[in-house]
Amino acid sequence: ALLWTRLCQVGAEVEGFTQDARTSPPVAMFNWTAQLVEETYTNITQKCWEFFVDLMRNVTVSELCEWKVISRPYSLLQACLEGWADHLRYGYPNALAEQYIFQSHHRYFHNCTLEHQVYFDPPEDVLLAMIIAPICLIPFLVTLVIWRSKDGKAQP
Repeated sequence: ALLWTRLCQVGAEVEGFTQDARTSPPVAMFNWTAQLVEETYTNITQKCWEFFVDLMRNVTVSELCEWKVISRPYSLLQACLEGWADHLRYGYPNALAEQYIFQSHHRYFHNCTLEHQVYFDPPEDVLLAMIIAPICLIPFLVTLVIWRSKDGKAQP
C-alpha cells in the first residue's frame, strides 16, 4: 500500500509540475526529452513491478492459477504500466511493459494449464473430406431410393 501511495505521489508531483509549466511563460517551460520520458517510465515501471511482486507474496502456490485470486494484482500491474505510459505520453503497449507482463507469466503462471481442453479446427484436408463425403453420398442415396422404388412391387 505504501508503494502504491508513493507511486501516486510521484504522479501528483509530475501533474503539479506540468500544471506549473502550463501557467508559466513559454520560455520557462520544461522540455521533456524522449530520453527523460523513457528514464522516468523505466523507473516507474520498476515500482509497478515491485508492487505487483509484493501483492503476489500473499498468493499461495495452489492459488496461482485461480483467476479470482490473481486478477486483482495482475490488473493492477497492467493498469499501472498502461496508466503511466498514457500519463507520460510514452505509448502503450510498449516493449518495457510487455517485458514485465512476460516476466509475470514466466515467474508466476508458467505452470498453469487449462482445465478444459481447447478445441481447434481440424486441418484443411480433414475438413474438406468431412464436407465432401456427405455431399457425394447424397446422389448415391437418391439413386438407390429411386432404383429400389421402380421394381413395381408394393412395399408392406
